[in-house]
Amino acid sequence: MKKTLSAYYFAAALILALLPSCRQESIVFPPEEEEVGPGDAPLTDIRGFYLLNEGNMGSNKSTLDRYDYATGVYTRNIYGNANPDVPKELGDVGNDLKIYGSRLYAVVNCSNKVEVMDAATTRRIGQIEIPNCRFITFHGPYAYVTSYAGPVEIRPDYSQKGYVAKVDTATLQVVDRCIVGFQPDELAIVDGKIYVANSGGYMVPNYENTLSVIDLETFVEEKRVEVALNLFRVRPDSKGRLWVSSRGDYFDNHSKLICFNPRTEQIEKVFDVPVSAMDIVGDSIYVVSTSWSYETMSNTITNAIIDTRLMEQVSANFITDGTEREIKIPYGVKVNPLTGEIFVTDAGNYVNPGWLICYSREGVRQWRVRTGDIPAHFAFFGE
Repeated sequence: MKKTLSAYYFAAALILALLPSCRQESIVFPPEEEEVGPGDAPLTDIRGFYLLNEGNMGSNKSTLDRYDYATGVYTRNIYGNANPDVPKELGDVGNDLKIYGSRLYAVVNCSNKVEVMDAATTRRIGQIEIPNCRFITFHGPYAYVTSYAGPVEIRPDYSQKGYVAKVDTATLQVVDRCIVGFQPDELAIVDGKIYVANSGGYMVPNYENTLSVIDLETFVEEKRVEVALNLFRVRPDSKGRLWVSSRGDYFDNHSKLICFNPRTEQIEKVFDVPVSAMDIVGDSIYVVSTSWSYETMSNTITNAIIDTRLMEQVSANFITDGTEREIKIPYGVKVNPLTGEIFVTDAGNYVNPGWLICYSREGVRQWRVRTGDIPAHFAFFGE
């Protein structure tokens, strides 16, 4: 199919047109508890998890939920109750969530900050100011955070490259920056190198197609390796390979999952599987996706399992009881490595509260609970 610039500008215009519609008065909800059940095996080292709800852009509605295995209670919007003195609560668009040591880190994209909390109480410890921040990972005493650096603006000639911020986790200060490609998203550390997925997502139709390779010790970008258009996710497996997702161009370059060997800098295999979110547990990659196409003006809904040892897709649907038909927009996925439970989030219509669904390891639904707006990112605690 021949693509024209007018088609790309139409795509960009649609995205920009949606932004004002998301902007509304901030609505603050008190915490709410709901008993949903204790799960398959409540008495494990994993005592529960936090779920970060992104919230609509511009609405300051990112919220934090918590599930406790011992009680079987799911609690919505816990941050405000733990931090009544923090103005505007958690902030605008929660983009990533990780626990490192005794601290919980929430990357809040449009609030230009990483919120740092006590992992047990979610009481605020401090915040790290990083513009248009996206994803976080850790190594030793440092956190590494990707930043788009520039404003939220879709433009083919966007000139502001992104960077990775190096943060001292003791002082919560940015101690160094490494310039990478345009609009860097997820990042992973393997064998002394940081691999950064450059998307170029603001530069329709001039998307990036590279992984930046940063030497961890010198914190200098060594090279950029071409992989695929509009990269998004990057996760290491147990063999040290990287699994990288491409969002494509939303036309005839479709979303896909790529196995990249960082030692040889070669692509080992490409899977025709779109990826919105993925989780690697053992030798299995669990994938969910809502993949938009401007060719069909519709979404393709996907969930699948890739076996990293066999290098094959072994399931086209890990939900076995037919309830996947009730999920409107699969948006996040997380697997409990001890029980095998599969947690899937449903963003619904992206405006109203979403849903969290718990499945057994066999893919049978155990329970379903309402969340905040656009539920997305998980962090197990007690591991």
